Amino acid sequence: MADLKKMYTTILGDHFPLEMTIGFGEQNLTFRKKTWKLTQDDGTVEERGLRYGENPDQEAALYELVGGNLVLGDCRFIEPGHGLVSGIRAEDMLQVGKHPGKINLTDLDNGMNIIKYLMDTPAAVILKHNNPCGAARGESLAQAYDRANRADRIAAFGGAVVLNRACDLATAELLSQNYLEVVCAPEFEAGTLEILGRRKNLRVVRIGRIDRLADYAAYRFVDFKSLIDGGIMVQQSAVNSIRSAADLKPAVSTWKGHEYRVEREPTAQEIADMLFGWAVEHGVTSNSVIYVKNGCTVGIGTGEQDRVGVAEIAVHKAYIKYADLLCFDTHGIPYADLVLQIEQGKRDRSEQEAIDAKVKEERAGLPGSVMISDAFFPFRDGADVGIRQGVSAILQAGGSARDFETIVACNEADPKVAMKYTGQRSFKH
Repeated sequence: MADLKKMYTTILGDHFPLEMTIGFGEQNLTFRKKTWKLTQDDGTVEERGLRYGENPDQEAALYELVGGNLVLGDCRFIEPGHGLVSGIRAEDMLQVGKHPGKINLTDLDNGMNIIKYLMDTPAAVILKHNNPCGAARGESLAQAYDRANRADRIAAFGGAVVLNRACDLATAELLSQNYLEVVCAPEFEAGTLEILGRRKNLRVVRIGRIDRLADYAAYRFVDFKSLIDGGIMVQQSAVNSIRSAADLKPAVSTWKGHEYRVEREPTAQEIADMLFGWAVEHGVTSNSVIYVKNGCTVGIGTGEQDRVGVAEIAVHKAYIKYADLLCFDTHGIPYADLVLQIEQGKRDRSEQEAIDAKVKEERAGLPGSVMISDAFFPFRDGADVGIRQGVSAILQAGGSARDFETIVACNEADPKVAMKYTGQRSFKH
């Protein structure tokens, strides 16, 4: 165990080449390995690449696209000169903290993959293990971050934060109250680095192009998947085509000659939450179901094998996170600490019972939320999970042979539930 702990604090180094060229027929893409010359506490300057890969015993390297323009069929892929994570310079590492590894940077990358669709208002995404644990819009950046954090205080511990506006003093104060691995923003206003510096191991990264992330919404990149036999699969990156109310499709299905149609149309707020939720879904590992409400995630279910199961897991997580939030607001401690102190005889069990009763009564804030599914419901049972919790609207891909069942479920609900289709699946593996 002592050796493993030492590994976590050691920069592994790597043997990957300085340049890499990938050929697509007659077209070549050239990549250059990213290293940074950083001044250490003792004043010495060291040149370093990634700390290590997904685990401390895996060498890793980051490469930036520096040459070549790829056109395949009707698709023109992203060109050099648009680096985000791969374009980070030494001077952009405003506070190095612990030197970044692969997971830190892939979390930032997926955060920008989500937030590029949320650039019209202040927004924040908190990620853990390449999945969002909280995402929110706000009237201010501080409010957006606070809402994202409160959506899941438990998972946000040790997370990576991506902000789509310059970090201001109010946001920095909130950030400094948490243990976080990385904070990334297009800029950091005067005085914010002193506040964030209270967390010595925090990595503070500036990526100036974040303020132009909306431009990246239409870009495609080449997405590689390496196989255990040394083979490679390659695909175009996904693009979210559901960007406005006009992109949503009516929930209509025909079964045995009878047309089924959802009877209630979504409100303007529900449509806004559908669009917000679909943007967040773009960065969630499938199979996934999430619940959103008023521009903030309520429950996020990721990476499950069955859709009804992931819908239930997202509900379960919403209840756990809501109890923790109520406990923190009431007693200033996490729910798990309250339970432990009750077991130790230091607190009265009635305090836990009061929180549990309120969570049950309010159904973890799920009533009035919008349920988002990254693919169609093969049966109505998945939608019924959300409907029982009081969701007011559903967004799903549509296209199941039994779509009529889910339409019937929405119409049978009291009050009736609105539903729209995207006509687009949003799987991410």
